[in-house]
Formats: sequence, C-alpha cells, structure tokens
Amino acid sequence: MADDAQTVKLYIDDLTVGQRFTSLSHVMELDEILEFAGRYDPQFFHLDEELARDSLFEGLVASGWHTAATAMRLMVQSLPLAGGLIGAGGEISWPRATRPGDRIHVESEVMTIAPSRTRPERGLVTFRSETINQNGEIVQVFTPKIVSWRRDAGETCLKNGGLID
Repeated sequence: MADDAQTVKLYIDDLTVGQRFTSLSHVMELDEILEFAGRYDPQFFHLDEELARDSLFEGLVASGWHTAATAMRLMVQSLPLAGGLIGAGGEISWPRATRPGDRIHVESEVMTIAPSRTRPERGLVTFRSETINQNGEIVQVFTPKIVSWRRDAGETCLKNGGLID
C-alpha cells in the first residue's frame, strides 16, 4: 500500500493484525552513501572503496544508520498513521549490508495492537518492517512500537496540534 500519507489517515481502530504496507523504492547511490558516512558514520568501509575491499564486507557498504534513515522516510510515506510515526521503542538489526546501487523498499506488517489501559485516546501498534533489496534479500529488520490514536480522540488531537486536554 503506497498511499500518500498526507491524504489517507489510519487510526488504531482501522488497523488489523497481519495488515501489510509496502513502500515505494529508493536506490542507494554511491554519492549519498559517501556523504552520509562522511557526516555521520565515518568508517573506512563506508568511505573508501579500496580499503573496504579488505574489510569484513569485501567492498564499500552504506552505514546501517543510512539504511535506517532511508527506510524511515519510506515508512513515513507508506504507513499513513494519523498523527505520524511516533516511536515508543523497538529493535533494529542489519542481517545484510546495503551496497551502492541497491534498490531498497520496506514491507511492514502489523504484529500487535494494544489499546492503552490508562490513555483511552491512544494505543501502541507494533510493526515488523523489513527493508529489502532488489534481490529480495533483507538488509534491515526494524520492529518499532508506534503510538497510534483512536479515531475520535485522534481527530481532536490533530485539530489541537497534537495535544489532548
């Protein structure tokens, strides 16, 4: 489901366990890998193609944090939750490196839905989001818990700029 997250708004009441969302794709270009690594993760296997050949990765790879940031953008575009993607914990792993030229997309599945016992206007939704390259290989697994609004309270919240009295 690659709906425009700006027009379609889903609330916790609209979600079901097993529901799936698929993002558009993004090509991880060499220049953006080098730029990101130079600014945020300046390790030789992200910056120097020659030195990277002798690394564990046997070649230049994107920073896992670059993969995570790109996957987050793709998730924002494909998970149209009312109020946005507000994280409340989770886990992340990188079972395979992302390489220059990889075309990645994110497939997310609703794993659990837990309405709050103390805040009836919201709850937590756990997703399993797999970032997958053009070969069908999983390069990242992210399992976030996301704050999600109930429809009536969420509509009021959004009108009040995110605040509920």
